[in-house]
Amino acid sequence: MARAKTEFESVSANPDLGVIEKKTPKPPKTKKRRVASPKQVFERRYVQTVRSVDLWSVLKVAICFYLCALIVMLVAGVMLWWIASAAGVVSSVESFVGELVNNKDFRLLSWQVLRAATLIGLVVVCLLTVMTVLAAAFYNLFSELLGGIEVTVVEQEELSS
Repeated sequence: MARAKTEFESVSANPDLGVIEKKTPKPPKTKKRRVASPKQVFERRYVQTVRSVDLWSVLKVAICFYLCALIVMLVAGVMLWWIASAAGVVSSVESFVGELVNNKDFRLLSWQVLRAATLIGLVVVCLLTVMTVLAAAFYNLFSELLGGIEVTVVEQEELSS
């Protein structure tokens, strides 16, 4: 694993929009009151390089992510189907398709539509999972040639004087 590069820097925290300014010493006050000094913030920066990604971990995360997305889509589809059925849109579509195919008794069966959507969704989940794992494998190959992605991690620590 690559060794992290570290920098230490003393800064003062400014609450305005997360802006960090370098600390400059203030001239002493003319009065002889004791004034609390502002907290000193030390900032530690790490530069890490992501050189490879474990394909097994990518597979597990991809399966979980895409299955959750499928469940959300199916629940949303069922809710929209119920709303469309209550509003009469489904019966209008059924009569329109019945006129197109010259069948007055044409009906969309809700459970068959749900089953077909589930099967199509499972096929899409499998395809997207395979594509995601292949993308991670290509990342591993290219990171060997190009060096990977560098990520800068900033850790702040406040010390009171």
